[in-house]
Amino acid sequence: MFPSETSCWFIRKVIWWRAAASIAWSVLLLPPTTAVFVFLSKFSFLHPIQTISECLSLLMSSCLIFSFILLGGVVIMVGFLNLEYYTVIPTIACSKIALLGQLLHPRQVVSSVAHCLMGVIVGWCCAVTVGNRYKTLGCPCKSSDGVPQMGLNEYHLVFLLAGAFVGFSHSLLGVTHNINYVSFHAVQQYKYLHFKGSLPLVLKCSAIQAFYSIRNFAVAYFFLGYIPKTWICKTLNLHLDSSVHRLDSITGLVDLSLLYHLWISATFLLFTWYITLLLFRIFVTEVYSFPVQPTFTQDPHQCLPRVLTDQQPMILKFLALQDLALLSKHSPSRRGEVFSLSQPGGHPHNWNAVSRECLALLADLTQRLVAYHETVATNGRAKSLSSGSERKTSSDTSLTSCAEDLVSPRPTFLTKTPASVFARSFAGGPHSPLTAPFTPDLDSPFSSPTLRRFPGLVDQCSPWHGSVQSPHIMRRAPKLWSTSAESQVSSSPPRSPASVPSPKQEPTKPSFVAQFLQNRKEQLPEASSQALFADSQAHIWALEALSYLVQASFTEDQFGVVQTTLPSILSSMLHLQEAVDRHFKLPHASSKPVRSANSMEDFTYKTLRFALRATLKTAIYRITTTFGSHLNAVQMSAEHRKRLQQFLEFKE
Repeated sequence: MFPSETSCWFIRKVIWWRAAASIAWSVLLLPPTTAVFVFLSKFSFLHPIQTISECLSLLMSSCLIFSFILLGGVVIMVGFLNLEYYTVIPTIACSKIALLGQLLHPRQVVSSVAHCLMGVIVGWCCAVTVGNRYKTLGCPCKSSDGVPQMGLNEYHLVFLLAGAFVGFSHSLLGVTHNINYVSFHAVQQYKYLHFKGSLPLVLKCSAIQAFYSIRNFAVAYFFLGYIPKTWICKTLNLHLDSSVHRLDSITGLVDLSLLYHLWISATFLLFTWYITLLLFRIFVTEVYSFPVQPTFTQDPHQCLPRVLTDQQPMILKFLALQDLALLSKHSPSRRGEVFSLSQPGGHPHNWNAVSRECLALLADLTQRLVAYHETVATNGRAKSLSSGSERKTSSDTSLTSCAEDLVSPRPTFLTKTPASVFARSFAGGPHSPLTAPFTPDLDSPFSSPTLRRFPGLVDQCSPWHGSVQSPHIMRRAPKLWSTSAESQVSSSPPRSPASVPSPKQEPTKPSFVAQFLQNRKEQLPEASSQALFADSQAHIWALEALSYLVQASFTEDQFGVVQTTLPSILSSMLHLQEAVDRHFKLPHASSKPVRSANSMEDFTYKTLRFALRATLKTAIYRITTTFGSHLNAVQMSAEHRKRLQQFLEFKE
């Protein structure tokens, strides 16, 4: 599955065993969960003692044991799907078209079909467990002539269809809410305490989601229930009993006992699946300690400096960065191994590998932020020119040069950016600028006044600032990167006022399909910013690791290996600080999403940009408070020295 030797070792010896342990615990928790479901489905306020005796006899029956075996198989299948579909970098749809593409992806279609089938199995087990009128699909009935025949038990059919509907809804919510996203908590907890603290939330989310799923199923069955009912009757040669109320009617659906049992069954289904997901998240994100230096019993490719350079699987890189951040903060002995020199030779290979990878991550994020701003600026100019403005201002050149200055010190290492961030516009041709997902719609209510004024800005350093900008005096020489046609147009003399103007060509109105796709292609609020920082947990750990190691080197670095890269570390952090500050001035970048307490969605990825900004500022302060005035001897640009002085004086 993964080509590199390190990946195969890690997946085989770590991830698979952790996933197997989470599935085993889920299966072990299935008997008490099933017992609670049996008690709730059989409970009666008028006959409590009879309820307890019925529950005990049912738990020992062969029918329930067979149902338990099927439920165990479903739990194992859910655990396998969690292992197959989990991700540490969420997939964020920046437009409605992108979200629709995710829902129709072949992998997602397979997952939806699998969840539907598992929902049918769980629905059958619940119907058999509840018993009475829900137990079998066929029931004896009589025709209008009094002839006995086999009829369709619509109550059992409703249980099966409700299970399929709840499973399908769960699969769709997994895409829209990024249920398969696995986050790493900042505060480390024991697995038992983590599970115990999350159990009430799982139960609450399961009950609420089951309620809404059954509500939606009731509406769908009211309008479309006759389709599966007719198909089942024709396929299995069953008949409809005219003496029984149809369930695809108002009188049939307003059955409190039926709705209660459907809700209890849906809650049981979702609870078992969410327990499996919760245990998988807890086990797979457990801290793993990598050796810093190889020993006789360990291979070099299993050591931390080597593992940090691997790009696949991402869970391996994230666990390595997490271990690096923890050792830099809590383990003096392992920090000493990072600062040590190789024998023979006396080279700081461990520190060079660690610092190079962390600086590459910071430089990659800086480059992406600069590209983000360049794209926003380019799209702003493009929109203004298409509306009739043909003037270019000097602010465009200043913004481009500023962005080039930010990118200049970056290393050649690049981390793969989520595809949804740099998706190309559907409407643009091969020469159209990069537009999605952060094309600011200047007429949109989400755009700020700053972006609306952007195409008309003039640099204050320009000689034309404050003067009348006539088209005669705004003529400029062609740019070096412009084409010959553009040079001729820009250098041609202005047309005489007496010349006859050409007849105006009325703009063609876009077709309905093109307009529909354009409206659905428009970016969702905050989606582009969230996608840009989707993998920022790795950058947070890199910042923490670098800052803590630099801080510890003040007293623990006996050979001064950190001092050789201190200028690069400070420059990278200050570059990133400038890019992050510029990003938070854009619309929706500083708006915090509202957390929902009724969903299993992990909202960590929606606030990663705020955590990164806080971690970055803390990391710079950690270095400046440790070294103090000694940083004045570090070589850096005048702009960075001025910015660093603000941190030294605690003015940032």
